[in-house]
Amino acid sequence: MNALQNLIRPFNLVKLSVLALLSFLAGCSSMQTGENGNWVGFTESGQASFYGDKHQNKQTASGEFYKHKLKTAAHKKLPFGSSVKVTNVDNGKSVIVKINDRGPFVRGRIIDLSKSAFSSIGNTSSGLIDVKIEVIK
Repeated sequence: MNALQNLIRPFNLVKLSVLALLSFLAGCSSMQTGENGNWVGFTESGQASFYGDKHQNKQTASGEFYKHKLKTAAHKKLPFGSSVKVTNVDNGKSVIVKINDRGPFVRGRIIDLSKSAFSSIGNTSSGLIDVKIEVIK
């Protein structure tokens, strides 16, 4: 039994160390809100994608139905109904969108725009654009 305990102790120490590291990293996350959960002023930079045609008229996470022509977007954590200014960093064009869905869940992508929102700041043939987002309401 003593030999088994000697094997288990280092394993538990490794698990504890990994848990402590993950807790520390979660506390350092840039996804912080202001006082009382106020997201106004929150900014983030990364890539934007857009919804494919197969999503037209499908229900979003908020319960609304996706429409290409509406200026809407998906974000992993921003509250539904938030108004977000999305700026294409290459050409300076901006669009205001309403968050009504969750996603995108692809590394490096921070927001998934409706087709019309994406088209107003970039060319859909590019597929992805570098953006900065700012919560304005």
